[in-house]
This record gives sequence, C-alpha cells and structure tokens, in this order.
Amino acid sequence: MAKLILLFTIVPLIELYLLFRVAEYIGGGTTVLIVALTGFFGVILAKSQGLKVLKDSLLALSSGQMPAHNLLDGLFILLGGAFLLTPGLLTDALGFTLLFPITRKKYKEYAIKKLHRMIQSGNIFIYRR
Repeated sequence: MAKLILLFTIVPLIELYLLFRVAEYIGGGTTVLIVALTGFFGVILAKSQGLKVLKDSLLALSSGQMPAHNLLDGLFILLGGAFLLTPGLLTDALGFTLLFPITRKKYKEYAIKKLHRMIQSGNIFIYRR
C-alpha cells in the first residue's frame, strides 16, 4: 500500500517538474502540443496493436491453442495505452515502449520469468482439473 501511495505522489511530481523544465526550453504551448500528440498517436497505436493481438488470439483459439502470450501482449498494450493517456513525458515514454512489439517482448520475458519464480517459490498456486 505504501508503494502505491509513493507511486501516485512521486510520479506526478516528477512529471510536473519535467513538463515545467521542457516548457522553459521550448515553450508552454509546444509542450502541451507534444503531450496531446503523444496521447493521440498513442491511442491509434494501442488500437492497432490491440486489434492485431485480438486477431492472433482468435486464430490461436480456433486452432485449439491457448493464447497465453497474446494475453500478456494484450495486458501490456492496455497498460501502454493508459500510460499514454496520462499527461507526462515519462509515462509517455513508458507507454510507447509497452506498445511497440520489439520492446514489449522484453517486458513479456521479464514477466514470464517473474511468474515462473513466483510459482516455484509457492507464492502462486495453479490448480488443474
């Protein structure tokens, strides 16, 4: 809980500081335009990537396979879109890295390793029928 409180207070303060510093160099209007454009293009990219993942998931399901990797892709695309809708430069950068397949692959690899470690340590239980 304390980590979330820190996250929701420190990250916005850092974002505000960065926005003010950038606005000093390039102007307030340009800074607002950059933030608006990253949100706009981020939504377009998130939608296209999300539709691709949905198509790939349906294809996997129709061939009798579980689309586990596609589900992770979908989760990261959702997070990336949320970060891009949040005003700020750091959140925009993180959001774009979650939307591009090349960088998203690194997040997936990390998440899979972390899940495997949690399962092996007994922190997550998997029940099978």
